[in-house]
Amino acid sequence: MLDDILDYAEHIRERPVWQPIPEEVRAKFQQGLPQGEGDLAAVHQQFMQDILPYSVGNSHPGFMGWVQGGGNPVGTLAEMLAAGLNANLGGRDHIPIDVERQVSRWVSTLFGFPESASGLFVTGTSMANFIAVLVARSVALGTEVRKTGLASYEQRLVAYTSAGAHGCIAQAMDIAGIGRDALRMIPMTSQFEMDTALLREAIAADRAAGLTPFFIAGTAGSVDVGAIDDLTTLAEIAAQEKIWFHIDGAFGALAMLSPELAPRLAGIERADSVAFDFHKWMQVPYDAGFILVRNREAHLATFSAPVGYLRRETRGLAGGSPWPCDFGPDLSRGFRALKTWFTLQVYGTERLGQMIAHTCELAQYLKQQVEENPKLELLAPVNLNIVCFRYRSERIADLDALNADIVVALHEGGICAPSTTFIRGQLAIRAAIVNHRTRAENIDALINATIAQGDLLVQSAQ
Repeated sequence: MLDDILDYAEHIRERPVWQPIPEEVRAKFQQGLPQGEGDLAAVHQQFMQDILPYSVGNSHPGFMGWVQGGGNPVGTLAEMLAAGLNANLGGRDHIPIDVERQVSRWVSTLFGFPESASGLFVTGTSMANFIAVLVARSVALGTEVRKTGLASYEQRLVAYTSAGAHGCIAQAMDIAGIGRDALRMIPMTSQFEMDTALLREAIAADRAAGLTPFFIAGTAGSVDVGAIDDLTTLAEIAAQEKIWFHIDGAFGALAMLSPELAPRLAGIERADSVAFDFHKWMQVPYDAGFILVRNREAHLATFSAPVGYLRRETRGLAGGSPWPCDFGPDLSRGFRALKTWFTLQVYGTERLGQMIAHTCELAQYLKQQVEENPKLELLAPVNLNIVCFRYRSERIADLDALNADIVVALHEGGICAPSTTFIRGQLAIRAAIVNHRTRAENIDALINATIAQGDLLVQSAQ
């Protein structure tokens, strides 16, 4: 099984990025609950035949849809070790928790946070952003809110983020009980950054209306185009207004690993909290999200809930308090830190930073190819590693439908897999170059296939 999965990664270029799932294969997963014992070799063979060929394909160098990392073989092996160890990192005194704490100290150093900052592995940035909202809520209203709920407070909390922010910020407001209507979506500048002048106006208007601003979420690497908000100005506004300053850095925060890109994140060191994913730009196998919080005590006060069956001791297995479960909602937690720890130890920040910078170089190469071809049009600035463009033709009235059809054809062709988004009301082909395996030849394949499919669809429409 180990040989097969490593062979899969080694020969990934020989496979299609993605392929449609035959109905007869899908039907096999409608079978009922197994009653008797099965044969391991036979089940493994079913995996090789019916599961492996029909995965999402984000390990493939031609996968450029959405922002998903490509994994790495070291992380694969570490995941096997973690599964065999079967450690529960909810709490208690064992070295796997020290591994997680060490990674937390490493990223504190990376982002310029104090060593006393708290960190926690979570499923992904959606959960990390939610945790940040809860900590900010407790700071704004006091920890009594955990007991009495928002209904017992006269203050009405409001938060702010960019109109280009990821939808999980609004979702966090929803599930925190504050509500999506309490999130102000601040318009963007021409560079797709939050308009800080409009942010100041929104805060002033809300204060005048008797509301309580409590949370600003800046974006480091926006979901549509990879834009980075003016983090320094946001930090200044948050400090002046005494508002929690959070950064959603799902993939972009790890640009700090690259000396060439890190200056673009100036101001990140002033954040109260940062959410990001190791499983994106750093290529750690899924899942490995992380939340870093400057004020450890505020983080702890938001989640700790001592109960008898989780009694802490100063010695023995029940020692080591506070535990990770005191900093988040999960008591049962896997050893996500190990694959991250292995990845950092084996590859090192220098090589990882070079890899991240290379994906941005490939994005500039793609931008150049788009701008030099009259059949293609660039739709947004290329800030980091995301390129939004489209095929254009004067003979087709509905270019949105045409480009949507092109992307479907690209997916089904198995050569490359971009996604789509809307930029200023126009449907864009969105190439997110995240995978460390992606090369210039994969960019060329995307360009050539896009033009070929566009030409074919235009001809068939005549």
